[in-house]
Amino acid sequence: MQVGVFLTLFWGRSFEDALDRAAQVGCSAVEIPCGGYVDAGWCRPADLLDDRAAQTRLFGAVQQRGLAISALSCHGNALHPNHTIAQQHDQDFRNTVRLAAELGVGVVVTFAGCPGDSATSERPNWVTCAWPSDYAVTLEWQWAERVAPYWHEAARFAREQGVRVAIEPHPGFVVYNTASFRRLQQLAGPGLGVNFDPSHLFWQQMDPLACIRELGRDILHVHAKDVALNPRNIAVNGVLDPSAYANIQQRSWRFRTVGDGHDVTV
Repeated sequence: MQVGVFLTLFWGRSFEDALDRAAQVGCSAVEIPCGGYVDAGWCRPADLLDDRAAQTRLFGAVQQRGLAISALSCHGNALHPNHTIAQQHDQDFRNTVRLAAELGVGVVVTFAGCPGDSATSERPNWVTCAWPSDYAVTLEWQWAERVAPYWHEAARFAREQGVRVAIEPHPGFVVYNTASFRRLQQLAGPGLGVNFDPSHLFWQQMDPLACIRELGRDILHVHAKDVALNPRNIAVNGVLDPSAYANIQQRSWRFRTVGDGHDVTV
């Protein structure tokens, strides 16, 4: 096992400075953002594809610091009902997969995405309950008309490149827990795995250890991130919390570094 860092933590620094920081704190690997919602400008696959000299410079900068690349990431929404956004994120994803293949990186991390509620939608619609029946109808439309067709083909594309896709279960997207991942995996076929981030599970009242036992070898990559729960706010408002992350005192939960939300006994 390698201990690494998602380089977006050093957003605003140069690529070389970000790598230096990763090496200084004792990391042995890095995950490099390549597009979608997370683009630090360090690695734009469209500019690197088939450019061996540029790839050598990027890979060399990593290796010179004794680091390896654990994954390339492209956290986007290729199912977005806004076709311009969907097409851009899909292109980012495919270019990232191609670049991973050319660099010999075996894993690309991404989101499953979330479509709208119909063919005329403008914004994503995350369905979290089965009643009133409109929600159940919406959910089935999303999976039948958008999720299954896209991921059946996208997963095949990644397999052909020899790259495994690690879906990060994340609220707001169609894959946000174990059951929704299994549903996608059955539709998409072999090669699809999980980027395991317990921070997205804790506040949903899930047990990350139980999830690990269930997912097993389908866990391809891990984000070690924690969440602090506010029992008083949860008692009043529950865990579904759309308030701004900056409203720390008002929120039911907030992201934290490992150990600052749950202790080692969890």
